[in-house]
Amino acid sequence: MTERRFDVIGMGRAGVDLYGEQVGGRLEDMASFAKYVGGSPCNTCIGAARLGLRPAMLARVGDEHMGRFIRETLEAEGVDTGHLKTDKDRLTALVILGIQDRETFPLIFYRENCADMAIDPADFDPAFIAESKCLLVSGTHFSTPQVNNASRTAMRYARAAGTKVALDIDYRPVLWGLTGRGLGEERFVASEAVSAHLQSIVPDCDLIVGTEEEIHIAGGDTDTLTALRRLREITTAVLVVKRGPMGCVVFPDAIPEDIEQGIKGPGFPIEVFNVLGAGDAFMAGFLRGWLREEPYETCSAYANACGAFAVSRHGCSPACPSWDELSDFLKVGSPHFRLRNDARLEQLHWASNRTKEWPEVCAFAFDHRMQLEAIAQRHQKTEEDIHRFKCLAWRAAQEAASSVEGGRGILCDGRLGQDALDAATGKGVWIGRPIELPGSRPLQFEGGDNVAATLREWPAEHCVKCLVFYHPDDPADLRQQQEDKVKSLFEACRVTRHELLLEVIPPKESKVDASTVARSMQRFYDLGIYPDWWKLQAPDTDEGWHNITDGITRNDPYCRGVLLLGLEAPEEVLGAAFAAAASQPLCKGFAVGRSIFGAPAEGWFAGELSDNDAVAAMSGSYARLMELWRSKRSDI
Repeated sequence: MTERRFDVIGMGRAGVDLYGEQVGGRLEDMASFAKYVGGSPCNTCIGAARLGLRPAMLARVGDEHMGRFIRETLEAEGVDTGHLKTDKDRLTALVILGIQDRETFPLIFYRENCADMAIDPADFDPAFIAESKCLLVSGTHFSTPQVNNASRTAMRYARAAGTKVALDIDYRPVLWGLTGRGLGEERFVASEAVSAHLQSIVPDCDLIVGTEEEIHIAGGDTDTLTALRRLREITTAVLVVKRGPMGCVVFPDAIPEDIEQGIKGPGFPIEVFNVLGAGDAFMAGFLRGWLREEPYETCSAYANACGAFAVSRHGCSPACPSWDELSDFLKVGSPHFRLRNDARLEQLHWASNRTKEWPEVCAFAFDHRMQLEAIAQRHQKTEEDIHRFKCLAWRAAQEAASSVEGGRGILCDGRLGQDALDAATGKGVWIGRPIELPGSRPLQFEGGDNVAATLREWPAEHCVKCLVFYHPDDPADLRQQQEDKVKSLFEACRVTRHELLLEVIPPKESKVDASTVARSMQRFYDLGIYPDWWKLQAPDTDEGWHNITDGITRNDPYCRGVLLLGLEAPEEVLGAAFAAAASQPLCKGFAVGRSIFGAPAEGWFAGELSDNDAVAAMSGSYARLMELWRSKRSDI
């Protein structure tokens, strides 16, 4: 194939899945739901992007919050949204679904006059379709005259441009009006009309993928071989039959006497936890091989492994593996029947699928609580005054960032800085938020021990910051208490999908050398704790930096990096630390607080500085630190 801008254009359903979190219950009894991007082509596009392909999405979403969620998620995953149209008159489609038992996956489609079913040929042109190696269409988007016309038009453009056409049969009887609306989970209802309709489509396809039931509806017969032979009579497409735990069978040419005589791709012996979305991940894996003209055995291995990941996890698109994860699984495998219980693979899944890139973070830290409470108390001020001051700090962060390019960020707490947090959230700023009870040793959490319940209330974009005063040579009982706390926090962060920044500071009275912090970090890694970020004091020696860098590289090559803390150091001291850190590739910036706000806070709480004066002082100091950091970086 000649090189084109896209590997695949996914056309069709673009909705939001609301997944019941109580596994083993009826939808009637669900108490909470997780929100994911959904819709077969959307899921496949996300899966394809994670596997290194270049996908684009052709669909419509509503002009509302769910539509924006889909657009932002696709873009973050690397899916082009230039032809994801915003429909001003219709809402984004929703699906409510759950996992009731091994055989029951209740599902309700909310797709009445939804945005993606209004896609029109005017939404795209032949040039766009010609930019892709492949057009992926789904059976659902032939189920009404509107989408049938749009999909067939796109297929005509594809044939004219030499763009391959892949069909995911994606049969949902309820969306063809063949069942009651409450039977969204029904997978097969025979229909001569639907079979005839699909058979008018398949002659123009190059790849057709479906479960045995979907092959039955497309071929018009409930015997799989008979249905395959009927399809072969009218299409030269590669036919792929998905067989669940048995893997898949590929038929590039004539249909043999026995289905086992096709090109078989064995499945993987794992627990089937959730069948929903498995086919979408399967398609992404197959396309990864097929579009690169790899052998069908290889395409099948990719596809079956991707499907295995999907059936073992909660959700559809979030379950799709990265290329690194897929390669590792095919090479090493897993000793776990329940893949979601494989801590190593789950860490690789999390770390290799993070979306937002942060090559640099220069954070203004005003998450301090004890220090500002002490200042307020000295000047007979209240908590309300601290809230007001933190809003001024946020203003200062905005003003400084407007004059200096780069990765701006803040550290701010919710107890004394909720208004500032609310103002910063959703603005594209890196946000760290503390969870520790200030000054606690052993570590305690604000909000109590049920840290997962606390984090459930935090926006997903908030990175959980935890400061632990820890030394690897602490007394065994103290060390155990602290490690247990950090372990519980790490697990809670994974459950609630928050990144974790772990700040490790040796206690003031302890002996510290060039290996101390690195040994502390290694201890956490040995416990299965993989912070997304580390926040550390700048080592005094090159040996200290070497130990830190070597430890992170050996244990977690996906780590976001290290942020330097300030500890109220003056700018000249920070400048020296920046100079030493600038050559360290894993040091991504800083999170400095009292060096910026200390003097202005004293003046403002004393009534000697106005709001504008305090903002100007903090903004100026923060901007100088950002410029200082970048100047040291540029000197390397």
